[in-house]
Amino acid sequence: MSSVDPVALTARLVRCASVTPANEGALEILEELLSEAGFDCAWADRGGIRNLFARWGSKGNTRSFGFNGHTDVVPIGNEADWSMPPFGAEIKDGIMYGRGTTDMKSGVAAFAAAAVDFVRDTPPDGSVVIAITGDEEGDAIDGTTALLEHMQNNGERMDVCLVGEPTCPDVMGQMIKIGRRGSMTAWINVTGTQGHSAYPHRANNPLPAMVRLMDRLASHELDAGTEHFDPSTLAVVTVDTGNPATNVIPASCSAAVNIRFNDTHSGESLTKWLEEEVARVRAEFGVEIEMRIKVSGESFITPPGALSTLVANAVMAETGVTPELSTTGGTSDARFVKAHCPVVEFGLVGQSMHQVDEHVRVDHIHQLKSIYTRILKDYFA
Repeated sequence: MSSVDPVALTARLVRCASVTPANEGALEILEELLSEAGFDCAWADRGGIRNLFARWGSKGNTRSFGFNGHTDVVPIGNEADWSMPPFGAEIKDGIMYGRGTTDMKSGVAAFAAAAVDFVRDTPPDGSVVIAITGDEEGDAIDGTTALLEHMQNNGERMDVCLVGEPTCPDVMGQMIKIGRRGSMTAWINVTGTQGHSAYPHRANNPLPAMVRLMDRLASHELDAGTEHFDPSTLAVVTVDTGNPATNVIPASCSAAVNIRFNDTHSGESLTKWLEEEVARVRAEFGVEIEMRIKVSGESFITPPGALSTLVANAVMAETGVTPELSTTGGTSDARFVKAHCPVVEFGLVGQSMHQVDEHVRVDHIHQLKSIYTRILKDYFA
């Protein structure tokens, strides 16, 4: 087998219109490539989601390096806004365009290509694991968690894991993620009594209660940040009444807030705080308030150490850039992997992810494969 071209592999994956939760053959392309390279492959499908687990080397090996990623992508939006076909993987002036080029089919292609070439050219004393899901951009219920469940049920393991998400803000090599903030959303509905706006005393307007509650939440300082995390944030993301009439006091209104929190808090502690604030406003205004909360992930940190040093050294050797160790950004599947083994994230420049005309520099894909290859060589040296 000749060396795997990560650019050609990226293009094949991008041409699969795998808008979450669809797969459209993307994972089958990888299964075929890895199987031919001697990886033991298994499907860890759940809830209608395709998930691929692949291992080269013996099961349960005490030296096992894992890669994690996803092949599902977000919707394209209005196709007419794209200057290039969103699933064409067309290359112009050294740049490949298409949904998923950045987030994160090029990352998957780079680590798959690196792993295949590495085990063929320098078979390691250990195992290489590749775990790829089709459910990261959606609800993430039946994706990486299903892969980890498959591993637990079948005696599989990773000693360390690298998630290939795009992590660099501006230039290749700029940033490694060693943790992520937690994320939670609260949906709130306030119910009062409808009435005529000329006779407010005959109604119980839910809007002042909602405005008071939103102000209390948004103006509260959650914390000042911690050693590895920026301050936690709360954003009011919607307030809705559905009332077009200015002479009617509405019966109800709704709102939602999203909280990104550091290791000062937990989903449980923030839920308790939200419930206390709701109870205070409920009592003050005499309205009914219902709240539904979803915690998408808790904050976590992989303390700087052997794994982050391994990755940073490889990045510096291949790019000449000293990467920053960061916990910024949204959530990723690393939040699930961290319960299994130490995990960090490193990948491409992510400026165009989820945008119209999402794109990636072709030379960056080759460079990323080289970085992943060096990481494998250094880990098994």
